[in-house]
Parts: sequence; C-alpha cells; structure tokens
Amino acid sequence: MSTLATVPALQPARLEETLRRFAALSEPGPGVSRLAYTRLERQAHDLFASLLADLGIAAYTDAAGNTIGELAPDAEPRPGAIGTGSHLDSVPQGGAYDGTVGVVAALAVAAAASAGPRPRHRPWRFVAFAAEEGARFGQACNGSRIVAGLTGAADLRQLTDRTGTTMAAAMTECGLAPERVETARWDPRDWRAFVELHVEQGTVLEHRRVPVGVVDTVSGSTRLRVCLTGVASHTGGTPMDNRRDALAAAAECVLDCERLAVAATDVNTRITVGALTVEPGAITIIPGRVVFTVDVRETDYGRQRAAAHAVGQRCRTVAARRGVDVEVEELADTPPVSLSREVAAVAHAAATALGLPAEVLASGASHDTQQISRLMPAGIVFVPSRGGLSHSPGEFSTADQVAAGAAVLLETMYRLDATA
Repeated sequence: MSTLATVPALQPARLEETLRRFAALSEPGPGVSRLAYTRLERQAHDLFASLLADLGIAAYTDAAGNTIGELAPDAEPRPGAIGTGSHLDSVPQGGAYDGTVGVVAALAVAAAASAGPRPRHRPWRFVAFAAEEGARFGQACNGSRIVAGLTGAADLRQLTDRTGTTMAAAMTECGLAPERVETARWDPRDWRAFVELHVEQGTVLEHRRVPVGVVDTVSGSTRLRVCLTGVASHTGGTPMDNRRDALAAAAECVLDCERLAVAATDVNTRITVGALTVEPGAITIIPGRVVFTVDVRETDYGRQRAAAHAVGQRCRTVAARRGVDVEVEELADTPPVSLSREVAAVAHAAATALGLPAEVLASGASHDTQQISRLMPAGIVFVPSRGGLSHSPGEFSTADQVAAGAAVLLETMYRLDATA
C-alpha cells in the first residue's frame, strides 16, 4: 500500500479500539443491540460527535437525529461538499461492524485529512445517519430518507414498532423534533459527492480474496406484513377436518415465499420471512391469528414488484383454501438504484493507486447511500465480511481489512475533492 498505510489515523489498532467503544453501547445479550431511536443509539451519536470534537470539528444533530460534522477547506475553495459516513443503529442481537465500520472510517478520514499535508478545496462532511435499520419500524434508511426528502413528518406518525409506538413518538422521547424533519433536508447544490464505506455482508470479496469492493448497484426492498386470521379453539376438542388454523396457513405461505425465490429466473431475487407472531400462543389452543413479515429484494424494480405481488397472491390463495382471512399490507418500498459511475471509477482508481485490487459488485443489502444517490453522485466501498455473516453476533471484518477500506475512502475523497 502507499504511504497512506503509515497515517496514524488509519492504523488498524486505532480503528479496532474505536469499533470496540461503539460496540460497548448495547443492550445486554449476544452481539450488539442498539435499535433505532433509542437511548443507546443517541449515546452512540454523542460518542461520534465527541470524537469529532477531539479533532476540532464541531458537529450538530438535525431534527431527524442525523449527526453531521464539517471540516472546512484549507486551499482555494471550490463549491460542493464531499461527504462520508454510515449509521450507528443495529438490528436486535446484530454485529459490531454493520454501519459502524463506515462511521469509524469517517472518523479516521476526518483525523487524517485534518492533520494531512494534502490540500482540500471543498468542505468535507462526516455523517452518522439515524435509524438505518428497518428492524424496529419496518422502514429502512430513515435518517437518509428524510434528508433526501423521501420521508416526511406525516410518515413518521404512521410507522410503528411492535409495541405500537410510532416513530414520531420514539423520536420525541429521544429529544428530537419529528414535526420539524423537513428542516433536515439536504440541498443538492451544497454537495459534490458522497461515499460510504461498509462491510460487504456477503462472500464475494472473501471467496475471490479481493480486499476492496466497489458497488455499482444496490438492490431494492419491498416489505410486507401479512396477517392471517382463523379461529382459535381447543386442540383436543376440534377435529382436524374442522379447523381454521392460522399458523398452518402461515407455514404454507412461508414455504411458498421460499419457493418463489428459488424458482425465480434471476439469482438476485431474495424473499425472506424474518418475523412471525402467533396468537394466542398457548400449547392447548389452535392458533387463531398469525402476523409475519416478508422482505423482497431485487436489483431490478420490475422483478421486485412482480415478486412482491406474487407473494400476496400466494398468501391469498392459501388463505382461501384453508378458510382463513388474510390481509397483506405494504410497509415500505424502495427501488434498486444504480450508483454513480463517476464515483465508482474514482474509487476503483483510488484502490489501484494504493496497490489494492478492487472488484465491482452489486449490494444485496440496502444502504443510506441508496437514498443519498437521489441528490448527488454517490458510491459505496466494501470491505470483506468473514463468512458473509451480517445482522449476527458472528459478523466480523479484520482491523487490517477495515484499515485498507479506510485508506481507499480517504484517497477517493481527495480525488473527488480535486475534480471539477
């Protein structure tokens, strides 16, 4: 690697220590549990702001809960900021790397750029987005959706978690101002480009032994909630041919979701049932109501919508045959996006200049940059994930891998800074 490998801010041990500090902010139990719009997520944002302050960079929190710091140019100024960052919330019992790697890399870039000899002609912004994970409220990338103008105050009153708490109420409990989220929108004229570093959450880089990935496409996601209502009755008193068992119907629907994905003509079609609730939930009672979620992912929006429609049709067919009622509700719908070819080319050239082979690949997971790309040229740099594990306590990338990704991120930002 080039002399960037000797930059103190990019040293693996320093990055690893910062990752540990964020990982400590978690609910008890396996992995990291730091859900969207909770006290722990806000503590992680406070730590991010504190670490920026240690570098002499002031940060602020917008009405959506995003935390943003800015490093002013130190050479002849040019219009349009260069940005980087990711998110700090997690899924329940998730890992210490998803999202956090991108925030820690942003801090490393901030430290290296503020101390480095190379000129910066544009403002450099460092962002920790709020509520990227959809685990709590069903919709993903909320902080970035708000700054992109895709989610407004009215939407926040409609999104709820399992307890019935609305996103707006959760934000208020955290000291945020959901009624003012429109003030958090970004003006594209203020920006030049945005680059996010993230763990791959897949095995392409690991299997091909490539240290860096440059993302060209991010898959879309359609999220559904399916509610099946049968009749709860005694398990011993109700004959098998006279049952309206909501769980048996749900089991068939879940397997049909899997069959749809397996039979799809495109390998990028992924359909997952990730949460299922059974009521009344007693050993001697036939389940009368089951609610489950479906996540449909695709890199082609037409196929994504067709797959989501097919899921709904299969569930209705099963319900009709089994004599149960069904409701299929769409929770969220995010189309796939093609990221900036310019930013991808710059990132690829940056990796090459550092002596790091880079693979161009698609992302099957959603990212904040997917939303930001609607406002400006945007890109994503991947580092390998061991075993492809993510959203799991087993999630892992080595400190050396993270350091290599941070070096590519820094070089990419310098190159974008220098371009017209």
